[in-house]
Amino acid sequence: MALKCDILGLLIYLAMAGYLLAAAAGVMKLRRAGGVLFIVGFLAAASAWAVRWYATGQPPVGNLFEVFLSLGAFIWPLSLFCRRVLNAGNAALDAFLAAAVLFPAGFVFSTSGTAEPAPALQSPLLVPHVSAYLLAYVILFMAAGGAVAALLTPPGDEVAASSRELAVYRLVRLGLPLMTLGLVLGAWWGKLAWGRWWNWDPKEMWSLATWLVFLGYLHFRRATWGRYRRVNASWVLAGVGGVIITLLWANMGRLFSGLHSYAF
Repeated sequence: MALKCDILGLLIYLAMAGYLLAAAAGVMKLRRAGGVLFIVGFLAAASAWAVRWYATGQPPVGNLFEVFLSLGAFIWPLSLFCRRVLNAGNAALDAFLAAAVLFPAGFVFSTSGTAEPAPALQSPLLVPHVSAYLLAYVILFMAAGGAVAALLTPPGDEVAASSRELAVYRLVRLGLPLMTLGLVLGAWWGKLAWGRWWNWDPKEMWSLATWLVFLGYLHFRRATWGRYRRVNASWVLAGVGGVIITLLWANMGRLFSGLHSYAF
């Protein structure tokens, strides 16, 4: 674990500090302070994202360092949208999530890899394909936080349990279409880059499996009218487990070597 002592690293650490303080303020019911600190964290993360783009001359979505940096920059606007429009999400949980996704960018993955990207990545589909997935992942991570809260709700508190379960459902309904868009754009890009719509690549397979898990959740939840709250919450957490495998394990090229193994 190595510290990053350049301006990019300092901005990442400032963002993490702002997000963690925002989460702590939210837990202590200091909503105004938490809101301000959440914005401070976002501004630092967005600045780091812009610095990375300027340094490389290309959108920061080409490797896992950039992916986690982007996730950390996307959370505040998505959290605000979901809380204001969908009445779903929790500012303190979302702020903690933002700090958590920035941790790999700050302490795990290297900032190297600023050279010209691999030929397969030199496509106008790169940004929309990856962005659709990253937006979906942020929303589904937020849903996972809500699912954990739903599982931890005391059995007798039906009002809170029902509200949290409904919020998770709304988040998944927003996240799955974005994941679908990413899947479709990926198939189109695969056709252009490798000559086939589908290549049975490990990352493609895990992406499809994760998509099917969330699709199954939506069908089950609709068919049962949300009665099985703990089953629904567990189903969402299983889907997010698939997201993590897709994002990390199937991308590293060590166990699941494939066409996407360059992107780490």
